[in-house]
Amino acid sequence: QVQLVESGGGLVQPGGSLRLSCAASGSIFEIYSMVWYRQAPGKERELVARITSGGTTNYADSVKGRFTISRDNAKNTAYLQMSILKPEDTAVYYCNAEILSAYRGSWWGQGTQVTVSA
Repeated sequence: QVQLVESGGGLVQPGGSLRLSCAASGSIFEIYSMVWYRQAPGKERELVARITSGGTTNYADSVKGRFTISRDNAKNTAYLQMSILKPEDTAVYYCNAEILSAYRGSWWGQGTQVTVSA
């Protein structure tokens, strides 16, 4: 059994910062990629940032230069540092990870709400 739990969401003013965390727990042998997605009301879920087990990162064009993804392999945790937040960053942010447990599969967290508003 594997669980992903996101935390760190909330309400922030435009231009502000937040750091999201995604902690994986359970019977885990290896975590491959860890990915942050987001879904705004009425829109499709979109990839925000990805980090591989080796630390290679990639970002959506809309967040490049403002968001930074990182991970702590010892803690099975990924982070998303979000800066210079804009109202259009408002969404539910989800963590996804490809994990080797009893089998190799893809797990999702429950999501954390980020609201950027004055």
